[in-house]
Amino acid sequence: MRPAERAIVLECVSKRFPLPGTSGGLLALSELSLAVGAGEFVAVLGPSGCGKSTLLRLVASLEKPSTGSVAVNGAPPGLVSARHALGVAFQDHALLPWLTVRDNVALPFKIAGRHVDAPAVARLIELVGLAGFGNARPKQLSGGMRQRASIARALVLDPEVLLLDEPFGALDAVTRRQMNVELQRIWSERRITTMLITHSVDEALFLADRVVVMSGRPGRIIREVVVPFARPRDPEVMRSEGFHRLVDELTSALDS
Repeated sequence: MRPAERAIVLECVSKRFPLPGTSGGLLALSELSLAVGAGEFVAVLGPSGCGKSTLLRLVASLEKPSTGSVAVNGAPPGLVSARHALGVAFQDHALLPWLTVRDNVALPFKIAGRHVDAPAVARLIELVGLAGFGNARPKQLSGGMRQRASIARALVLDPEVLLLDEPFGALDAVTRRQMNVELQRIWSERRITTMLITHSVDEALFLADRVVVMSGRPGRIIREVVVPFARPRDPEVMRSEGFHRLVDELTSALDS
């Protein structure tokens, strides 16, 4: 991958958190290097506590590396975040309960001090499958619908990069499968550079162009797999022999 094609670059990144009672603190990430191409969808797998979310928070400018460097489209993440060019969605949808779906999706315009682009908000609400629910409040929506609204909000300012931290982790298996199909459709409309943190091997293989496996703490990259399945992907691909073979391969890497 040529430098000009790399949208996210982490080079020899380590992250250490202060920990009372220790001299050196907690080493969450160790000498981790990763590049994500422009328009690429990369999923990051790893055991609990391996630093997956820390990795995403570094790209989102919510944390700073202890050593090494992080860049988004050639700039420090803080500068990219300051111009509201990073879209982020977490497992907790974080919708404001007193606002409607429409107002929640429009909120980034107000935070950025921009005029609300009502047609863009309406298009995104329709894109994520919430047409007709613009006036609903979060408590009136199912968990999957709230996550749709959260993803719409993350996309409303046309960000350069979309960062997803276990966005469907709290959903039941059936709804999660449905949201995987929806996210693939939404991503196919935009082809935005995306990093997904997930515990689900199936989810990673269904959605991503490339799957990265992290070791236990301190986290580092131990395996990368280029996903061979053509897009758009029908859920039937998850029943194929090739899919199950890759699931076994990645599960084995996680177990190791």
